[in-house]
Amino acid sequence: MDWTVTTLGDIGETLIGLTYSPSQVCTTGGTLVLRSSNIQGGQLALDDTVYVDAPIPEKIRVHRSDILICVRNGSRPLIGKSLVLDERVDGETFGAFMAVFRSPLNDYLRYFFQSEEFKRQVEEHLGATINQITNKSLKGFEVAYPGYRERSEIARRLADVDALVGALTQLIAKKRAIKQGMMQELLTGRTRLPGFTGDWSTARLGSALKVRNGRSQRDVEVAGGRYPILATGGEIGRTNTPIYTKPSVLIGRKGTIDRPRFQDSPFWTVDTLFYTEIDPRADARFLYYVCATIDWVSLSEATGVPSLTGTRIESVEILLPERREQQAIAAVVHDADSEIVALERRLESTRAIKQGMMQELLTGRTRLPVAEEVAA
Repeated sequence: MDWTVTTLGDIGETLIGLTYSPSQVCTTGGTLVLRSSNIQGGQLALDDTVYVDAPIPEKIRVHRSDILICVRNGSRPLIGKSLVLDERVDGETFGAFMAVFRSPLNDYLRYFFQSEEFKRQVEEHLGATINQITNKSLKGFEVAYPGYRERSEIARRLADVDALVGALTQLIAKKRAIKQGMMQELLTGRTRLPGFTGDWSTARLGSALKVRNGRSQRDVEVAGGRYPILATGGEIGRTNTPIYTKPSVLIGRKGTIDRPRFQDSPFWTVDTLFYTEIDPRADARFLYYVCATIDWVSLSEATGVPSLTGTRIESVEILLPERREQQAIAAVVHDADSEIVALERRLESTRAIKQGMMQELLTGRTRLPVAEEVAA
């Protein structure tokens, strides 16, 4: 059976959300207003909520299976982001920068709103400077869909992949929580690994590592170089001249100071990122995990942009077992890290598979075998 090509306005209702004043915002007792911040990774997030004490037209109270879409935002990449609402927000409403699409076909159309075709139409409409999708333009977006049985089968298969994505996401969150609890126990000596009974000592971090300043990459940067040039935000270039070649803990000097990282291959750091030389009596990976538990922001020595000094870092007091126990603890936590990384890669791969499936199934390039239909 041929597919139907039509517009969103012909098969459903598009609604623009509530406009309200700051004086109507309240902390409790009002109506929840869904905003772009409630769309995180295609999931409904309710950790950043706003409530209003205002009359809400029944038409813009949301229902389970409504599709929430960001149609205007200061950050262009957010425009077009969407999700399907669930029973947690039944009867609530949504803000003026958002839209809701409501249709009997939403089980299928939820995937259209995640597709490359929808993104293409969003970009086509926005152009170079417009940062808004109007209700009129949203109604005019074109969508193709097959008959009932085929679209039901498409939705079922994509929902199966969604379920796998959800299960992996939950498992990763659980593994991270387990790792966090493991670190709290092992890095403080409250729980000891089998075979270790020696006393731990209280020491300053500077007794186990020395903080060194990064330097400008201007004279060493080489396109396609063998080693990374690192700043607080990550890799910013390549070089053939490393500043340090041994395992090291990297800590932000300015800006992002609360995300230490472990580097076990040669590297260069710029002046916003400290590197460390590890004492032979200490294990670099163990010290990295210790540094990951420290609240560096609270130790900032600036009133504006967060910043640290090498002296401040080295003065932090820590607990240290002997090196062999440090290595054993680091190995256990690293195994947990590796498991999480493997799951994250599987999650990324599953999301990519879903995108490929949508590209094939929602365009009709790949057809699913279903019983003959009399009507769509």
